[in-house]
Amino acid sequence: MNFEQRMQYYYNELSSSDKHLLNYIEAHAATMGDISITQLSEEANVSTSTIVRCMKKLHYRGFTDFKFQFVSEKSQQFPEALEKIKNIDSQIQSAIFKNQEEVTNTINYLDSSIIEDALVAVRYSKKITIFARGFSEHISNEMTVKLQLLEKHCEEHTDPNIIRIKAKKFTRDDLVIFVSLNGETEELVEAAQFCKRNNVKTILLTTNKEGRLFQLCDINLLGYKSKQSFFPDYEVRSRLPLQVLARIFLDAYVIRFN
Repeated sequence: MNFEQRMQYYYNELSSSDKHLLNYIEAHAATMGDISITQLSEEANVSTSTIVRCMKKLHYRGFTDFKFQFVSEKSQQFPEALEKIKNIDSQIQSAIFKNQEEVTNTINYLDSSIIEDALVAVRYSKKITIFARGFSEHISNEMTVKLQLLEKHCEEHTDPNIIRIKAKKFTRDDLVIFVSLNGETEELVEAAQFCKRNNVKTILLTTNKEGRLFQLCDINLLGYKSKQSFFPDYEVRSRLPLQVLARIFLDAYVIRFN
């Protein structure tokens, strides 16, 4: 497993300090090759013993083993193929790298067993309902159309009141798919709570493993969201990770069952 897959697989075994450390590492990936355990301890504001324990939980032999594998993985993700943009303005380069980072890390998060669970859930569901809000609605709309083309009984809802009403009426024959970048949209959380209470199968596409939806849903397809935003004053963060997840998910379904 790569670093991102280890994080996802062992996530429930991690302490809050471990999660803080790993979030720091993700945000400062470019500096990991030159950092010592003492420096990381100081900069991430955790003890060296926390770092060592965390790496053990992720099944590395220690910090040195982690660093070697982490740097090796990252060097393979960013090859010299980007030579063509070396003369572009550095800020535009930053925007390009941000998109590459989101796609690459989202793919690295993928877990074959989770994908298989999602495919089987769609295969054997009698009716699928997709809930989304805001910019995520573009993704849910595309997913709905594709599932309908695959002759699945699928509908989409984006209105908060309809989402709340519909969520109360689902049965075990239903499958509900949530598309939410942050996994904290209130009406979606309420809908997921009703689903959990009534043993309704749920799938989530998100980038926030700390969100309430991640804790409530049965099958979580996790993507990577860059910390960088070029529209910091507005909540218009990129849905690129969710688009990647949706495309892989539906392409895999066609390959497996059609």
